[in-house]
Amino acid sequence: MLNFNASHTNHHSFLLTGIPGMPEKNSWMAFPLGLLYTLTLLGNGTILSIIKMDSSLHEPMYYFLSILALTDVGLCVSTLPTMLSIFWFNAPEIPFDDCITQMFFIHVFGITESGVLVSMAFDRFVAIRDPLRYASILTSGVIGKIGVAVLARAICVVFPVPFFIKRLPFCHSNVLSHSYCLHQDIMRLACASTRVNSLYGLIVVIFTLGLDVLIILFSYILILKTVLGIASWAERLKAFNTCLSHICALLLLYIPFIGATMIHRFGKHLSPIVHTLMANVYLLLPPVLNPIIYSIKTKQIRKRIVQIFFRRQGRA
Repeated sequence: MLNFNASHTNHHSFLLTGIPGMPEKNSWMAFPLGLLYTLTLLGNGTILSIIKMDSSLHEPMYYFLSILALTDVGLCVSTLPTMLSIFWFNAPEIPFDDCITQMFFIHVFGITESGVLVSMAFDRFVAIRDPLRYASILTSGVIGKIGVAVLARAICVVFPVPFFIKRLPFCHSNVLSHSYCLHQDIMRLACASTRVNSLYGLIVVIFTLGLDVLIILFSYILILKTVLGIASWAERLKAFNTCLSHICALLLLYIPFIGATMIHRFGKHLSPIVHTLMANVYLLLPPVLNPIIYSIKTKQIRKRIVQIFFRRQGRA
């Protein structure tokens, strides 16, 4: 039996938390959580399948959308095992190494998603600023290199984090605050100085997510300047409309992230349920809603989905 107030160092496992203070209510989350994961996998899988099958969608915008969908699937799969083990099977224990591995992939895919959104902002800028050379500038080779660079950046900045965690002794409670493993959550259980971890985590946030936000803002300033230079109001609205899906994806990622960060830093007096809710919204909401937003706002994808739906109805 695990000792919640262990006096020895180096726990061999951690205990994940479902609904804080109400473990008997965990089973209530089983169905909605399963539905969310099903929608995530189904939605992003549909986007990927449609883009692959329809040659008219083999354009830079849709290639970037494919990368975003793959990232969302990766983020979903990273959190899925422990979420299901808690809410479906009432098995909150996770081995130390498995926890570190999950932490690594969650942070890698989170930073990758931010980098993909930066790439999509650049895509929108090129499409609006120089539409005639759009396809020749953003070739499939260039997009592939951008995707590799975004993933490599995420892996490189997160790679030291597991080693920083492994060097720490753990002699306090082995109960984590969430239903998955995060760096800041594991770090708080250490019984040694975590200054290096905190400093490195802050540097990573500033030079990845913080820098990404500045680049996106700068891109949209240039986009706005370009759009305002268009004489026709109809053309202006059309240009802005091509950015709406991307703007929604940005808000879905950065607003919950900023909210979760602020609550973690300054909301220690708040109920643990609030912390858990914000952390879950940050990780679960973008993968679920991104494919829905792009399906609704992108005419070509929406048309293709309707065609597939009615074709299947006709066969039935």
